[in-house]
This record gives sequence, structure tokens and C-alpha cells, in this order.
Amino acid sequence: MSTLGDRDATALLLVDVQNDVVGGAYERDAVVGRIAGLVDRARAAGVPVVWVQHNDEGMPVGSAEWALVPELVPAEGEAHIDKQHGDSFEGTDLEEVLAGLGVGRLVVAGAETDACIRSTIHGAFVRGYDTTLVSDAHTAGDKTAWGAPPVDGVIAHTNLYWSFQTAPGKTAAVVAAEELFVEVGDR
Repeated sequence: MSTLGDRDATALLLVDVQNDVVGGAYERDAVVGRIAGLVDRARAAGVPVVWVQHNDEGMPVGSAEWALVPELVPAEGEAHIDKQHGDSFEGTDLEEVLAGLGVGRLVVAGAETDACIRSTIHGAFVRGYDTTLVSDAHTAGDKTAWGAPPVDGVIAHTNLYWSFQTAPGKTAAVVAAEELFVEVGDR
């Protein structure tokens, strides 16, 4: 269990599934579809869904670029975090929101694998959260022009190294979307 004491609840943390971020992302429609399924199953299991949206001068709050993709609609009362850094915890009230929900385990999906997803899973883990990366529900845009590997390689590498992440008193895992929130006991 996490190192966060009696915080035994799980939350689904969705990072930057926004029009501008995933518009041209690798396997966009399939990833968004899997995220939509996760959201439905999490809600049915009573698992809180927390939405994170990045904003900057190219994606100002309220703009079409900043908006969540139309396939994903937060339910009334679900937490929303505005961020300006890669790690969803930095400069936000995410930690306070999760503490209020009693969350010690995060299930993370969204974009971009090589930036905000990677920063957020590490940020969660070092803060004491058990952190599960949804293997087939994170994506990124093609950055090969700047020397990065192809996106499928970035995703595969992130899944690989996260599956071996260890630290005292907390767990890291990589799990396919279809295996999560399939029973109420997954909370």
C-alpha cells in the first residue's frame, strides 16, 4: 500500500486529454475510447475521476484548444485541476483534492506520454502514491523531427520502465484499460 497512511481510496487521474494536446496524437481515437471506457467503469465502481487540464499562452483557459475532447465530459462534482507544469502536482491543489478524497492509489491515463504523463507518474510516486499507468490509454504527438523515438516506442518504453519502478512502501504498476474497474472491489 501507499505510504500515505489510511488513504486507501483509488482515483482515476486523467491528464491533458484536451483538443490541442491530443488532436494529432498517436492512435488518438482508440486511446480516447479506452479512456471513455475507464471513466464509465470508474464512475460505476464509485471511483473518483479527477480531470487535469494544462494551460499556457497557446492553450489559454476557456479556449477551444484548452477544452477537453468532446468524447469526454466530466460529471457534476468531479474534481478539476488547472496546471501549468508537466507534473500535475506542481503549482496545483491536486494533493489537497486527493487527500480530501482519501486517495492513496492513482490510476493515470492521458497525454502526453513523454512529458506530462511521465512527470505526473513520477510526481505521484515520490509523494507516496501507489501509481498505476494505464498501458494502452496514454499517447503523445510525433516528436521524431526533434530526435525523439517514434510515439509507439515512447509508449512501449514508458510502459516497460514503469513496470519495474520500485520504492519502499509503495507500488508502481502498468495495467491495460480493460482490466481496470471491472468490479466494485477495484476501489
